[in-house]
Amino acid sequence: MIRLIYTAALALMLAAPTASPLSAAVDITPVTSPSGHEAWLVEEHSIPFVSIEVIFTGGASIDPEGQSGAVSLMTALLNEGAGDLNAQDYAAALEALAGSVSFTAGRDSVSMSIRALSENRDQVIDLAILALTDPHFESQSLERVRGQMVASLESDARDPNTIAQHNFAALGYAGHPYARPSDGTADSVAALSLDAILHAHQTAFTSDLAYVGAAGDITAAELGAITDRILDQLPQSTATLPEYQAFDAEPGITVIDFPGPQSVIQFGHAGMHYDDDDFMAAYLINTVFGGGGFGTRLMTQLREERGLTYGIYTSLASSRFGDSYVGRFSAANASAAEAIELVRAQYEWLAGGGITQEDLDRAQTYLTGAYALRFDGNASIANIMASMQFQDYPLDYVNIRNDLVRAVTLEDIQRVAARLAQPEALHFVVVGQPEGLE
Repeated sequence: MIRLIYTAALALMLAAPTASPLSAAVDITPVTSPSGHEAWLVEEHSIPFVSIEVIFTGGASIDPEGQSGAVSLMTALLNEGAGDLNAQDYAAALEALAGSVSFTAGRDSVSMSIRALSENRDQVIDLAILALTDPHFESQSLERVRGQMVASLESDARDPNTIAQHNFAALGYAGHPYARPSDGTADSVAALSLDAILHAHQTAFTSDLAYVGAAGDITAAELGAITDRILDQLPQSTATLPEYQAFDAEPGITVIDFPGPQSVIQFGHAGMHYDDDDFMAAYLINTVFGGGGFGTRLMTQLREERGLTYGIYTSLASSRFGDSYVGRFSAANASAAEAIELVRAQYEWLAGGGITQEDLDRAQTYLTGAYALRFDGNASIANIMASMQFQDYPLDYVNIRNDLVRAVTLEDIQRVAARLAQPEALHFVVVGQPEGLE
């Protein structure tokens, strides 16, 4: 199932930490196919294996009004047989080739991932194209997969974390596709017709909104030909993409009654887009404040010093068509009001220039020394190649990224923190039975 975190992770992928510094530059080759499609490639011929990632802009954000979950349900059906192969025969054909074809629906995109041994590459790609262009949307498979989704959505509707997430989005993106659950609701998915599924398939996979990345045992000429094989069979886009909308919930607290000893609290305000010149400084700020696990300011203040929560995080939820700076934690009902006031106080600390040079040095050391394992295999690299294009990053970004991290000064941090942190704009969605809140 889609989660909002998918989009946030995509937006932050190239900034996110892993485990050790890059030991050498990543050699990225831009490829233009004979038909004029663009792709990025990292060649590595030492292992006879290739990964190809194709990201299509749109995803759940192009679901028509009243058909929330259509792209998600359609994507879940793509491995249910294609062409003259039923689901079992399709899976068996991939298994016999030791290949993998998978599809993932997100809030802003749908992705196709192909993994293949070099000797079986063409056959695996043929199967991928078959699933992409001639899938089975038969009634039996549709009703079975629909039933699984509805059951999962009904379970989600009883989960306080999901309730908090959905209400937070609905308040902050009113009138925008981001206000709707990306997977839909149990009712909306149950009501989807076959025509809605066919329309989702026609609009989600389009050649002019596709980004192709590849890594492994493949040449530029081979990738160009494969890119044409995949994209030349797809239509041009017809769906209208959403306009950008900043998160704009009114400041305050929304309490949603939910029985239990604890309250789940989601909080935040408008964020910052990943193409903003100050985004790297904001990412470093978040690493210090709430995005770096144990040792962050919020974890220290709320968990370690006061024992108000087991854990608290914040994230720059930077998405294609909107942004928020969001966090979440759980607290005992009796402590929820105290914890909320303390969170507000920490935002004031942040906006007031609380981060020190020592904090910045530590975050820079962590992020620059923890980057390389993002590139730990062909699958990860192919995904990064496609994601960089989707996010409009420059070709050399992965090789200059650590320099950009190191270039951020404490003056930058304090200036951007005053811009990013907005204690007076915070909205808290509280799912539980908190004491002292209405």
